[in-house]
Amino acid sequence: MIKLPLTGNVKTFNRWFYGTLAAFVAVNSWLISHEFYLLPILPLVILILFSAIISIDKLVYFIVFFTPFSLTVEFNEFAALTLPTEPLLFGVMLVFFFKLIFEGGFDRRITRHPVTLAIIFHLLWMTLTSLTSTLPIISIKFLIARMWFVVSFYFVATQIFRIKSNIRFWIWVFTVPLSLVILYSVVQFFNYNIDKNALYWVMQPFFKDHTIYGAVIAMMLPVMFVFSFDKTYSPKYRLISFVFFLIIFLGIIVSYTRAAWLSIVGAYAIYIIYLLRINWKIVSLGALVGVSVLFYYKDDIMQKISANKQSSSKDLAEHFQSVSNIKNDASNLERINRWSSAMRMFEKKPVLGFGPGTYRFKYAPYQRSYELTYVSTNAGTLGNAHSEYLGPLAEQGLLGGLSFLAIVILSIFTGARLYRTAVNQEVKFLSIAILLGLFTYFLHGFLNNFLDQDKASVPFWSMIAILVALDVFHNKVEKGVGEDADKVG
Repeated sequence: MIKLPLTGNVKTFNRWFYGTLAAFVAVNSWLISHEFYLLPILPLVILILFSAIISIDKLVYFIVFFTPFSLTVEFNEFAALTLPTEPLLFGVMLVFFFKLIFEGGFDRRITRHPVTLAIIFHLLWMTLTSLTSTLPIISIKFLIARMWFVVSFYFVATQIFRIKSNIRFWIWVFTVPLSLVILYSVVQFFNYNIDKNALYWVMQPFFKDHTIYGAVIAMMLPVMFVFSFDKTYSPKYRLISFVFFLIIFLGIIVSYTRAAWLSIVGAYAIYIIYLLRINWKIVSLGALVGVSVLFYYKDDIMQKISANKQSSSKDLAEHFQSVSNIKNDASNLERINRWSSAMRMFEKKPVLGFGPGTYRFKYAPYQRSYELTYVSTNAGTLGNAHSEYLGPLAEQGLLGGLSFLAIVILSIFTGARLYRTAVNQEVKFLSIAILLGLFTYFLHGFLNNFLDQDKASVPFWSMIAILVALDVFHNKVEKGVGEDADKVG
């Protein structure tokens, strides 16, 4: 080994390095003596920021991979931190805005896309309603969390997806660890002698409860299904995809989540419509007729539903049947209670709402005694509004609800147009796979809301980013945009 002589610069660097190290040890020792233990986190924060600056895409991949394994540390009933994802996401967000300010601008092809415009309006309106919030600190924290999800998994992700192969890689980086969690949950279930009561917590500590667990794995089921029959995929990878489809399908069954089951049924109904190439004007007309019939016979239907007394059961058929029980099923009745409270809150403050993230703190006075169940509470526990659509109405007013709905509708429109006009088969298969995965959550969003958690936000915003990236970068090869754009900016 050749040893280089020490130069003045190296000696200066060493003096600074060891001096800084000695100062850090001294300050940290003093802080520990005064019971302050957070300073050792500082080098980790610096390392995160440095890695984000050098290779932000690899850091985001790291976050995606560890999201299914992330653990939530609860400081009290309403304050929690998810590790390792949330500190890393905060670092990615800081670096993104730093680069945006000092390096100038963002890819205009993305910023001009209708979905992006809807997302930007959504964030701007959320910012305004955070400033006018009834609980500003809660709303600002909620806004920051929404920002780091959107920045990392939409804006940064769209640039990563300029390379088409990164899209499939991204999906597998999330699906593989998620499947390991599913296998862990299934093993746990059998270890407890297939006890139905164990189904509500066998996915812990990785998922808080079976409802978000079911929602997340439901999003990936259609993706693996389509991959299993993707003619642009090699036979080996189609077989691997089918194996993962079976694992996720087993997880769906064992999750015992009725909302997840319904969302999958709805997504595959959409798939059949695409498969049979049924004209969407006919579908829209049929939906309009169906809604009209339901409205006309609403009294008879409600009477029939009210007669359903089937509660949650160990039997799969009976458990699924209980989804329409609004007579004595506490879970269904509590959802109605939360929805009714959200609508009353919206009627109280229809313009600006109560503020993002405030529903759980403010809904108690808007409950009615005749709607309460034995699981009802005034403490704001056991979830939020149980709806991705009614929650924003209560918290951010009419424009808040419409802004989220616009993201949903424009994402569906983008995916549908991609599938119809795809210039190559790979884009066609990817677009329908992602669209069906998103559809499960769009439908699930009528019954639950999980986008304040990393488990759901990572696949949700990533899938929207995939559709937009496919539309912008990979569906215009004939104009020299697609494969020529396969370079991360």
